[in-house]
Amino acid sequence: MKQAVALTLCAGLALAALSGATFGQSGSSKATIVVKLPEGAPLTIDGRSYKQTGKERTFFTPDIVPGYNYSYTLETVNASGKKVSRLVEFRSGATVTVDLAEIITVKAEQPPAAAKKQEEKPATVAQQKPKKKKDKTPEVVKKEGTRFDGKERTFLFTYTGAIKDLKPGQKADVWLPVPTDTDEQQIEIVTKTLPENGSFHTDKQYGNKMLHFTGMANDAGKVPFEIAYRVTRKEVKTNIKANLTLKPRPEEPVSRFLEPDKLVPISGKPLDLIKNTKLPGDQFAAAKVLYDVVNTHMKYDKSGKGWGRGDSEWACDSKFGNCTDFHSLFISMARGNKIPSKFEMGFPVPPKRGNGPIGGYHCWAWFMPEGKGWIPVDISEANRFPQMKDYYFGNLTEDRVQFTTGRDINLEPRQKGPALNFFIYPYVEVDGQPYALEKVDRSYAYQDVK
Repeated sequence: MKQAVALTLCAGLALAALSGATFGQSGSSKATIVVKLPEGAPLTIDGRSYKQTGKERTFFTPDIVPGYNYSYTLETVNASGKKVSRLVEFRSGATVTVDLAEIITVKAEQPPAAAKKQEEKPATVAQQKPKKKKDKTPEVVKKEGTRFDGKERTFLFTYTGAIKDLKPGQKADVWLPVPTDTDEQQIEIVTKTLPENGSFHTDKQYGNKMLHFTGMANDAGKVPFEIAYRVTRKEVKTNIKANLTLKPRPEEPVSRFLEPDKLVPISGKPLDLIKNTKLPGDQFAAAKVLYDVVNTHMKYDKSGKGWGRGDSEWACDSKFGNCTDFHSLFISMARGNKIPSKFEMGFPVPPKRGNGPIGGYHCWAWFMPEGKGWIPVDISEANRFPQMKDYYFGNLTEDRVQFTTGRDINLEPRQKGPALNFFIYPYVEVDGQPYALEKVDRSYAYQDVK
């Protein structure tokens, strides 16, 4: 059974509070807590008092993520004035009744208040004053400022391909993206099969790692390659109240993440889309509004043409697309409102443990509100799986591997062609000219490691 999470430490609830969610109304994404105790008895929930004084008091939580356990600490006093507490655990959609009347008696000098039973909400994250407890924060949290006490998985990821339709003996320059160690993942190259050893390089703007080699086509006119990685990936969980967010690396070009990209402007249509939307002054809350705008404006749909380029103006007009289109629109809006935002590209891994093929890339974004660190969003997944909408603002599953960051990328050694829109598939040049991606076979697979 999953360990219960104190509600004050839950990122999903912090988001619900800051986004102006309606409280005091029941719903399938909320939990209902009924507390029984003598009339007039005091009651605090995680350190905050409430006005209800009846014998049965009803509370509704903010929206919470299904499938997770949460908890509140209820506290009152017994006849001698000694504090008495009880931990109540619950899940989304549940109704939990807690009978405190059996363990306390109201002090005689406290007059009962005959008040009409009313529905109240537990305090928002900003209002709560949790009790001081022993610091149980994992060491990685204390050191790096990111919360990684969630799920984790280890798997082999195989990146395979072949440059085809070449003349036997013809040479091709090939650049492959290479995943690296980050706070969220650890990478180890297990096997590497190339026509030559090649060399590793790092791009000067974003710090992306890549492998470059020159291959000679075999008798079949192909240059095959394969690299297998061992990946340990951690779930990313944000706790904005405790400021447990990912601190930017010293060498990270944060100012670059306020500038436009070729297909990601910071003015024009993306900003016009929200010109009548009043954004909160707090950048974290503002980003949540932008997240909701993109999720509402667009539909995840890969039919037709035009999607997949990460063109935020196109996304404004089309109102559909894949992950690149969703996150490009979000980044345009965020950067246009002075919130640093960055684009990450990688591959999804099926949640079901086992092995099998992976169809293609996946991308997500991060933003950095003033005074905080990096916070992730995965809006296209939220659109595909509405029940996870709150989760994907501030959290990422462990079911992925990240390869590169940024847009308009120049490779190392410098390619002859223009900057890459993004870098996730092999980039090839033949005779100093970009080689069509359609002439590069590509396949990807995973296998979980116990």
